[in-house]
Amino acid sequence: MNQSFYQLPNRSTTQKSLFVTSALILLALGSCKKEKPVYADVIYTKPTLVKDPPVVFMSPEESMKTMHLPEGYHMELVASEPMINEPVTIAWGPDGKLYVAEMLTYMQDIDGTNENEPWSRVSVLEDTDGDGKMDKSTVFVDSLILPRIILPLDDRILIGETYNRSLYTYRDTDGDNVADEKKLVLENNKRDNANLEHQSATMIWGLDNYLYLSNGSLRYRFTRGEMEIDTLRDAPSGQWGMTQDEIGQLYYSSAGGETPALGYQQHPYYGTLEMEGKWEEGFEKVWPIIGTPDVQGGFGRLREDGTLNHFTASCGQSIFLGDKLSMYGDLFIPEPVGRLIRRAKVNLVNGKKVLSNPYGETEFLASTDTNFRPVDTQTGPDGCLYVVDMYRGIIQEGNWVRKGSFLRPVVERKGFDKNVGKGRIYRIVHEEIAPSKQEDLLHKTNNELLEYLHHPNGWYRLTAQKVLVLKQDKSTVSDLKDMVTGGTPFIGSMLGDTDYALGRLHAIWTLDGLDAIDKPLVLAALQDEDARVRAAALRVSEPFLKSGDASVFEAVQALKSDKDPEVLQQVVLSLNSAKDKMGKETISEIMAANPSNEAIATIGEESLKEVPLEIEKIKKQYVLQNSNTRKRIVEGYNNFKNLCAACHGMNGTGIEGMAPSLVGSPRVTAKDWNITVKILLNGLTGPVDGKEYSGVMAGMKQQDDDYIASVVTYIRMHLNNEKGVGGWQVSKVRKEQEGREDYWTIEELEKSK
Repeated sequence: MNQSFYQLPNRSTTQKSLFVTSALILLALGSCKKEKPVYADVIYTKPTLVKDPPVVFMSPEESMKTMHLPEGYHMELVASEPMINEPVTIAWGPDGKLYVAEMLTYMQDIDGTNENEPWSRVSVLEDTDGDGKMDKSTVFVDSLILPRIILPLDDRILIGETYNRSLYTYRDTDGDNVADEKKLVLENNKRDNANLEHQSATMIWGLDNYLYLSNGSLRYRFTRGEMEIDTLRDAPSGQWGMTQDEIGQLYYSSAGGETPALGYQQHPYYGTLEMEGKWEEGFEKVWPIIGTPDVQGGFGRLREDGTLNHFTASCGQSIFLGDKLSMYGDLFIPEPVGRLIRRAKVNLVNGKKVLSNPYGETEFLASTDTNFRPVDTQTGPDGCLYVVDMYRGIIQEGNWVRKGSFLRPVVERKGFDKNVGKGRIYRIVHEEIAPSKQEDLLHKTNNELLEYLHHPNGWYRLTAQKVLVLKQDKSTVSDLKDMVTGGTPFIGSMLGDTDYALGRLHAIWTLDGLDAIDKPLVLAALQDEDARVRAAALRVSEPFLKSGDASVFEAVQALKSDKDPEVLQQVVLSLNSAKDKMGKETISEIMAANPSNEAIATIGEESLKEVPLEIEKIKKQYVLQNSNTRKRIVEGYNNFKNLCAACHGMNGTGIEGMAPSLVGSPRVTAKDWNITVKILLNGLTGPVDGKEYSGVMAGMKQQDDDYIASVVTYIRMHLNNEKGVGGWQVSKVRKEQEGREDYWTIEELEKSK
């Protein structure tokens, strides 16, 4: 050993002995750092495939026997009917109670009879004996219309319903698990008339303390007890399900667009960024272990063996952030039509995130039970992965099983509409590690909550942050700042069993939520040893960059040579906020120094352009039109982006095999604008110009006349340079075809001219 290690001047012999002993203990501890368990997955042998399987009801225990997982993993039943029925999503309150949204009226027959009646509910489940299985159920709120948003706050639960753009919080004030207080937190009395599959859903509390929806260009934030609205300039358009990783990057999915994952290359605050090669080759293919005849889109979506050939119903995705399974940071994507759940690895390749299937032509979880319908996944407080199984025959909403659709005769022949009104919740456990016991964060002190900011389970980290932010108790600010600037404790670095950098990351965002970010803290965090903390510091530095603060700009500029590609990407994004013209020069330098980084090249190129936002471009393009027409085109752009672009593409030129081009389409460019309106009202099925596409185009008759007029005007005027239409014209066509329920075909449209 180095002799100087023992030469401790000005210390007594006892002091020297104590120092040496302590050092040796720490060295020993360092040699046995606590490592997370690693399991070498042995994938299952696929059963003999049944091409056209019977539809048989199974008990939860029987159904679990049909579920195939890698060796060592197994399913455990958490709750099932009659305790719950038609579950669609779950969320835990800070006190550990599990809230379940139950769409009791969803597709109770093939026509969706009474679907929009206020007969649904949110229930609260409890595990009173700690065995992992729920044994107590209480209806928390009833008389709801298809609840689609449940977001626990503190002792309040935020709930959103289908067709209703307003949001309410509910609270149980007397301890009986039944909500007796209802408060309006966001008022918007304009009814959402989109098909229920395309409405905003899945609100999550982002790491940055904003509340994000899976669809739409708005985000929300509690400020001084009030919910404020902020506009995202170009948010990704997802559907059912949204999740975030440990640094707050959001992951969307689109079933209608047959896109299992999107929007994850950069935070939506900076706009949408989709990149070529974001999936490894073949990632979109799925591998069911049972025939799947009930596929929207028909035979083109099936292999010869009768199985679904790619994602068509991705939903309920989650990044696993638990600590009791060896898959931290992986993305899980349910595919209810395929009766499976994909596990995806997220890798950084040339600066972009690339998803891959680690099991090749096999899925992490697949079932031979035709009624297994996984629609949601969540990381649980016990560190395990939870799966919500709607357990039903018919899964598609009524618009896609109308008379004339491919699906209706399949549903009728197989009897898929007969098994309804059930549902299960499972958790996935590994045999070598026990789940944790649930802890109650709602009643912890502030100091206790601070300790949870670096908990190995992401559910505890984010929940502790959320509760601290909602409390708005500024007495924690000093301790939070000490957490950010204190670095990793020496003993902690030796033991290695706690990721203190994640604690610093959450401390930064907790301070942000308390409106307590200051310049000294930003400057310190920009020099943190951990890249995740530096990237967060860059985001919270942006108000200082916008105000022209020279010292913060210099500190940000100093990171232009950072070794971490994600920090470099964030430098480029954040420098767009800088007033200093040197910001553009720094972006150019970063691009030049990192020629193989595809994300930096794309983001940097956009950053250097002096291009107005799309909406501003549209307004300028139609400056000579009257204000009503300009407004209609802008509204049409937003509606098209949120509802139509997933199938027709953002530029309207169509997506191969999914939907035809609208640019130059004889139905769109025809002088008889009635044709376009008719299609939007009732939808379209069958071949288009001799080509077959994956499915029907659902009608929009549930939307009001002005909504449809805006979409028709956008695709006729902006995409095809033809005349637009007004709401009164849509109303006229609607009355003329009143009573029609069937889709149009091209042949019928030609005859109707």
